Amino acid sequence: MSWHSQYRSSKFRHVYGKAASKEKCYDCVPITRNVHDNHFCAVNPNFIAVVTECAGGGAFLVIPIKQTGKLDPHYPKVCGHKGSVLDIKWNPFNDFVIASCSEDTTVKIWDIPNQLLKRNITSPKKELIGHARRVGLIEWHPTAENIIFSSGYDYKIMIWNLDVKEAVLSMPVKILDAHEDVVLSMSFNTDGSLLATACRDRKIRVIDARAGTVLQEASYKSHRVHKVLFLGNMKKLFSTGTSRWNNRQIALWDQNDLSVPLLEEDLDGSSGLLFPFYDPDTHMLYVVGKGDGNIRYYEVSPEKPYLNYLMEYRSHLPQKGIGMMPKRGLDVSACEIFRFYKLIPTKNLIEPISMIVPRRSESYQEDIYPLTAAAHPALTAQEWLNGVNKGPLLVSLRPGSEAVNSLPQFLEPEPLTKTTYLSQQQGWGRRMPLEDKQKPREIEDGRKSLKVEEKLPKNEQMCLSNGFDIFERPPPKTENELLQMFYRQQEEIRRLRELVNQRDVQIKQLELDLRNLCTDTGSC
Repeated sequence: MSWHSQYRSSKFRHVYGKAASKEKCYDCVPITRNVHDNHFCAVNPNFIAVVTECAGGGAFLVIPIKQTGKLDPHYPKVCGHKGSVLDIKWNPFNDFVIASCSEDTTVKIWDIPNQLLKRNITSPKKELIGHARRVGLIEWHPTAENIIFSSGYDYKIMIWNLDVKEAVLSMPVKILDAHEDVVLSMSFNTDGSLLATACRDRKIRVIDARAGTVLQEASYKSHRVHKVLFLGNMKKLFSTGTSRWNNRQIALWDQNDLSVPLLEEDLDGSSGLLFPFYDPDTHMLYVVGKGDGNIRYYEVSPEKPYLNYLMEYRSHLPQKGIGMMPKRGLDVSACEIFRFYKLIPTKNLIEPISMIVPRRSESYQEDIYPLTAAAHPALTAQEWLNGVNKGPLLVSLRPGSEAVNSLPQFLEPEPLTKTTYLSQQQGWGRRMPLEDKQKPREIEDGRKSLKVEEKLPKNEQMCLSNGFDIFERPPPKTENELLQMFYRQQEEIRRLRELVNQRDVQIKQLELDLRNLCTDTGSC
């Protein structure tokens, strides 16, 4: 079992959770008392939004992320719903747009001003009216702009295109009518072509997100599923729920065969829900318990035993809901790889919890920060509706880096052998560091095979190995010259690492697009 795994090498074995100090928490926040099983909190690098108590309707607070400490009891709210707010989600491509759904059967899209709120916001940017009963879940599409999915207690999932002028939309572009009971959870795969759902009828379904056809269905009787999650490009699903003995349980599934889980494990006898979170960049999985203060975390591998238990963050303060900061909002100087925002209603407190890799160096640690999803859409809404699938745009978390296109063109098709080999070694096309002991000649060969045109000064455009022409320049004679050569070699190695990792991502993306094309044409 994953709890008693054998010793294995991993850079995340010693990750630990660190709660923020009192000054960096959000105090006196009237957190909702609603018993609906949702996060009730949404976070981006600019704001934290939390569902709150409100008389005569539903409301949520939007607090600037840096405005910590005690909250003014008269702080303005976003309060346009006539019923309790059940779910809120920030637009992944616009930090100033948030969606909310409510018991009043509507979904509303809100524009949040760039400055501190001075009065209540009551008029939404758009209102989506289509469900016959209350709306419990909303999810933005991960790569297409202005596409949002909503799920209601009418057992329907509706797809909305917000890229229109109308302020009130009553006709979704598509209705997915594949469920016989309430949908409890929705999760997209990396390119948003597949949607996994967990339903109150205890079934997990993998659905074509655009057509609405059910591709796979699981009805495993000994696992009553509550939440389901796609594990990036691993071709696996992770679910949380309860066993037939009412123990809290986790399960891992093959995306293409949901008949029997690959792994099934009881955690404890508590009654609270388990919220799963997955980081596709580090392959770390976090399981957060509702009603307790624990956060378990695992490392996911493509081969058995699949889940490798790492550690558990424990706290005596129970959480009602949880928010997650996107990777682009993390503090890379502190080696922070994940950050939760824990809702503690007993103290009206929101407590940030940082997951940190212990490192002595304060410099940028690129081995724990692979390329991650950027805040830019890869597709327009119409492109996605027309049948185009595309992975997310990627960006480095190194300060000053720019977004990398998800499908850049290669200069030549034949130099991919070395990159493909590296991709297999690194696992699923993710960015991993090359060994520092790699020989200069190997680096030079890799650079030649990639055919990359670097903008170097003219005196460095020839026969370079780590930035130096080793055949024409004399060896260093002084300590200063030796240090200069060393630093230039390090910079050249860093640049080559980034190029190789970008090629790995490109190869994986092309493979996914080729598979999607074969599926659409039915020729493979």
